[in-house]
Amino acid sequence: MSDVRPPTLVAAADGSALGNPGPAGWAWYVDDDTWAAGGWPHGTNNMGELMAVLDLLRSSASLDVELDVLCDSTYVIKAVTEWMPGWKRRGWKKADGKPVLNQDLLRELDAALQGRTVRFEWVKGHAGHAMNEAADARARAAATAYQRGTPPENGPGLATWAARTQVVDVVDGSPRVATPAAGGGGPVEPEPEDDALFPATDPTDEEVVVALERELLDPRVRVDAERLEQLLHPHWREVGRSGRLWGRAEMIDRLGREPGERVGLEVIEVSRIDAATMLLLWRSGSESVPALRSSVWTLGPSGWRQRFHQGTAEA
Repeated sequence: MSDVRPPTLVAAADGSALGNPGPAGWAWYVDDDTWAAGGWPHGTNNMGELMAVLDLLRSSASLDVELDVLCDSTYVIKAVTEWMPGWKRRGWKKADGKPVLNQDLLRELDAALQGRTVRFEWVKGHAGHAMNEAADARARAAATAYQRGTPPENGPGLATWAARTQVVDVVDGSPRVATPAAGGGGPVEPEPEDDALFPATDPTDEEVVVALERELLDPRVRVDAERLEQLLHPHWREVGRSGRLWGRAEMIDRLGREPGERVGLEVIEVSRIDAATMLLLWRSGSESVPALRSSVWTLGPSGWRQRFHQGTAEA
């Protein structure tokens, strides 16, 4: 009996939503001859992220391969590798008793993962990782096609991958395969602040809101217009420390030019106003003049989004 394991297929998976929710796309990418994409006229970024992994699993189900999935979504990785067992035990409900979002896709992912050897690796999005960038571009193209009302380009899939695959080395009984990949280096290890966005256990809504507020303070996120559109409500407003009233579009434009430095966040209080509204009071650090800040977060089909923010210089 051979101890050699099946070859490993390495693919990047990504999603995109214009408006979030809005026209949405998904894609997975191995190389320029091996990829797939699709989407919906209306969906969310998380739906696209989940569907990209699900389609990759389905497309490779008939192949004797192990999967390494490169993903820039902490939500997807933790949902599949950590949170899903608890959700299933509770009948697909979160720890607070509320139904899990995107439950249909998560149930299908759970079924598709059975009997498969799949490893997930986090990569930093929009940071020059070639395979991640290629998947992102194809997911965005699919979302744009739905926005325009035209059919998206679905890609060649895995039809020729097996024929082109060659075992080039065997390490500890595991063959590595050679494919004309896009290059760009291996996956980037998560920095502590990124890996800590969500706890290992099923997070509470309060924990999610605090984590998303911290994400908004990351200079890398503040120059990512697509991610800001996902985090900020379409009717978002801010009253700045100077007293100026800001709208979402002008704030995204300003941050794209002047992201600023990372600001610390000290939580003062997290208060639930109602089932879909949260008030976060916090103190910002690392500024010349410390400020007291308040943020209102609202829960919609695509998750929590900041609806209002205000900053006041601390006495």
